[in-house]
Amino acid sequence: MSKTPTMSSTYDAADIEVLEGLEPVRKRPGMYIGGTDERALHHLVGEILDNSMDEAVAGHANRIEIHLDANNGITISDNGRGIPVNEHPKFPGKSALEVILTTLHSGGKFSGKNYETAGGLHGVGISVVNALSDEMWVEVARDKKLHKQTFSKGLTTSKVQDLGAVNNRRGTTVFFHPDPEIFGESLKFKAARLYKMARSKAYLFEGVKIKWSCDPSLLDEENKDKAEEIFHFPNGLQDFLMSVIGKKPTITPRPFAGKSDLPDNNGRVEFAIAWPMRMDGFSSTYCNTIPTPQGGTHESGLRSAMLRGLKAYGDMVGNKKTSLITGDDLFDEAGVVLSVFIKDPQFQGQTKDKLATAAVSKWVDTAIKDYFDHWLTEDPGSSKILLEAIIEKAEYRIQRREEKATQRKSATRKLRLPGKLADCSRKNSDDTELFLVEGDSAGGSAKQARMRETQAVLPLRGKILNVVSASKDKIKANQEIQDLIQAIGCGIGKDFDLKKLRYERIIIMTDADVDGAHIAALLITFFYAQMRPLIEEGHLYLAQPPLYRLVSGTLSEYAQDDEHKDQLMETTFKGKKKVDVSRFKGLGEMPAAQLKETTMNPKSRILLRVKIPAIISDEMVDGPTLAEVDDLVERLMGKNAESRFNFIQDNAEFVEDLDI
Repeated sequence: MSKTPTMSSTYDAADIEVLEGLEPVRKRPGMYIGGTDERALHHLVGEILDNSMDEAVAGHANRIEIHLDANNGITISDNGRGIPVNEHPKFPGKSALEVILTTLHSGGKFSGKNYETAGGLHGVGISVVNALSDEMWVEVARDKKLHKQTFSKGLTTSKVQDLGAVNNRRGTTVFFHPDPEIFGESLKFKAARLYKMARSKAYLFEGVKIKWSCDPSLLDEENKDKAEEIFHFPNGLQDFLMSVIGKKPTITPRPFAGKSDLPDNNGRVEFAIAWPMRMDGFSSTYCNTIPTPQGGTHESGLRSAMLRGLKAYGDMVGNKKTSLITGDDLFDEAGVVLSVFIKDPQFQGQTKDKLATAAVSKWVDTAIKDYFDHWLTEDPGSSKILLEAIIEKAEYRIQRREEKATQRKSATRKLRLPGKLADCSRKNSDDTELFLVEGDSAGGSAKQARMRETQAVLPLRGKILNVVSASKDKIKANQEIQDLIQAIGCGIGKDFDLKKLRYERIIIMTDADVDGAHIAALLITFFYAQMRPLIEEGHLYLAQPPLYRLVSGTLSEYAQDDEHKDQLMETTFKGKKKVDVSRFKGLGEMPAAQLKETTMNPKSRILLRVKIPAIISDEMVDGPTLAEVDDLVERLMGKNAESRFNFIQDNAEFVEDLDI
């Protein structure tokens, strides 16, 4: 049986297909915008917005407007010079506007005469948007005249129209609607994403105001207030950096921020770097206002300059551990915003995700190194804190590497629970409890007093680390905290998973004195900073051990504090001739039977649930706001001793009794 061929057996000149004009873009959009998904769709907006930004950076525009309508159409306008509409000398009968919109690799940015620095250099941006739109029009206000031309799917649908004189308008307005044949009927622009795009562009050039607006129906409840806004940031990248960090504390009180010309008039670099605590590091880099999410040579230049600068500073102050530092130690937990403006940048790929111009690395290194040296020497106190924090991270990295080298005997070995944990016997977490107790002595009493099936006990040695003022590396290196994390089982920070919680209730049980209250405060701070959902879902409690035992004959009662003791003396023991009052020095000295009766038995004990203020419609039902709670935690537990001192002074008048 002969096999039927599936393709023509002939192959000659007639089979050679020639795609003309913008047909290649519609045929293979992935080659030009990276695909036809949501990211690629929003890339179209970036191409048009970048042209307006180029006008602003070149000094010809200071206002840009972007609007998203209810039908998925985008309008972007600027008050720049306007695209030329006169006849192009190489294309008789065609205006420069038509050539730019319908021809790949056309534009005013190749020669460098019109733009010293520009983001759209390949000459394919606006023509690609035209090719992938089913409707597009461009209005140009230039030389006090207004012109308009319409397009569809890469082709013109009208000649350039003269709309008459305009006296108070200049610049270019572009409208386009993405073609559903390319992107599908269901794919739509995300208003919140475009809002962030517009805002980030304004951060990158302090000389521009960008007005954003959209149809309110496109916004969900969370973003309903973002239908219209004007973005203008006089401090540029520093404003960008602080908007991400918010009120979170940083290792140094001020960021390393500024701008500098690149050597030999090759452009300029702008930067803002900080080292936030209690949040992961991040990096946002740009070239000519184009995001470069994969970094590139400008980022490598920054890293090189700052690493050399910090090492040189460490050598100058005589810190012999400086040699341990690597670039990752310095930048992994840093917040970095970097922007360069250079001539003729080279990118990897049309979507420009990574800057590839080799010379930029040396230019940025040279421009930033001296700036960083001066910044370090201006504030020796802060620089010392930064240096020590980075060295601590380097030491922890080395320690972890050594531990992994010695512990790599069994890749599948299960994580062991802390040796001093007395676990409960119940296999699931239903109605189980973990008591966190102060010291081995109290731990011994608690282990005797517990209900073995449902109650586990973990003794903690002394006062745990204050996680608010400690670095992430120091937290990871602290054995008490690691024991706590392993016992609870659900991780910390971004890795926290409430589903892995091993106990239904976590109960802090400390002595009823000042030291016990301090330990409880440190533990609550740890849970608030590292396991907040555990508190939000109601799993954290405070035990209420008694401070006194009152006995008169066969009558025995326990008092939580002095006030409760006085109340019992006036009620239960009123008229009794002899009342023995004994004060417990600590849980460790309380007999197991009494500890069980007063503090651990669910039938007779008192527990206080730790709660975070609830919010309804962004207004507090009762108590402080979450921002105020964060601020209070930072004031009382953070590194700034002056904030604590001021708090004590402000509130000293309210103290009625001191336990000293």
